Amino acid sequence: MATINVYEQYFEAEMTYSGVKRHGALVMLIADSDAGNIRYEAAVSFFPHSDEEDYAVSYDAYFSKVIFEGSGRRSKKRDKAFTDEIKGHIDELAEREKGKVFWDKPLREARLG
Repeated sequence: MATINVYEQYFEAEMTYSGVKRHGALVMLIADSDAGNIRYEAAVSFFPHSDEEDYAVSYDAYFSKVIFEGSGRRSKKRDKAFTDEIKGHIDELAEREKGKVFWDKPLREARLG
């Protein structure tokens, strides 16, 4: 099984989870391939980000959803399509938990895998 973060980026965010205020979010598009099958997952982890140096991601406020699962393999075309639509999936996950990702306030440049 090969798992890779196709896309990941840190953003300013807002959420309170387990009584802890979160000010950062790590947004990820994860591809998982095995035996001729591929799965793409949109995921977000909200973390405290209490100062500019704090990137200690806590995985208790981690939310994800599978956005594609089927036969085939990873492709640049699929990677781009799912990266282009990730904001909608993450917004849906965040809203369910009363959180928000500030897309116009990235904390770091995007990393593409």
